[in-house]
Amino acid sequence: MPLTARILVAEDEAYLQDFICRNLRARGFTVFEAASGLEAMAVWEREQPDLLILDLMMPHMDGLEVCRRVREVSTTPIIVVTALDADSDKVAALDLGADDYITKPFSIEELLARVRATLRRTRWQTQTDPMASGMRRYGPLEIDLEGRVVRRDGQEVRLSPTEFALLAELVTNAGKVLSHRLLLERVWGHGYGEESDYLRVYLTRLRRKLEDNPARPRFLVTAPGVGYRFVPPE
Repeated sequence: MPLTARILVAEDEAYLQDFICRNLRARGFTVFEAASGLEAMAVWEREQPDLLILDLMMPHMDGLEVCRRVREVSTTPIIVVTALDADSDKVAALDLGADDYITKPFSIEELLARVRATLRRTRWQTQTDPMASGMRRYGPLEIDLEGRVVRRDGQEVRLSPTEFALLAELVTNAGKVLSHRLLLERVWGHGYGEESDYLRVYLTRLRRKLEDNPARPRFLVTAPGVGYRFVPPE
């Protein structure tokens, strides 16, 4: 287990990259830098950092493409940093696997809070709840909450730390409806209670990976206007 996180900051605005990197290093993080999408991919492949802070609008491959390529092979947490604040841009980034989204301009306190919240969900920094240990079997699904492994029909399903944290929260409360606010604050942290897009996108991602028919989910069920629940087989 590393003593501190290794973070890749991919940002083409030199002053902002310097601002972010100096503040992260001052807090003890090991920081790698990239000024374009292609450079970000090269550094990520070489260094395998614990977290990627990724600007969306970069030359030589935009941030969405970087996010897509990283997610094809890795569950490395990703925080998107961008000047784009439209809901469609946020949803696009989340749908490609970003764990969080922060809009420019922002304070360093806000960024650090999101970095800490994202790292808490990663495998290396998470401590398993002793009440949530053991293997759970639900029809074709096997969910090892302690080992943080999910299988569907015997085949391992790759989940990002945030996807797993959300699934674990629902599974350990199987049969109960958990409100939007409760899920957001337990999985993402305090201050995320109104970020309904996060839940909607991540439930869609989990259904694609775990349900036979994502449009008619068997396990991950919506309670309209309230929240979501995990429904175990009878």
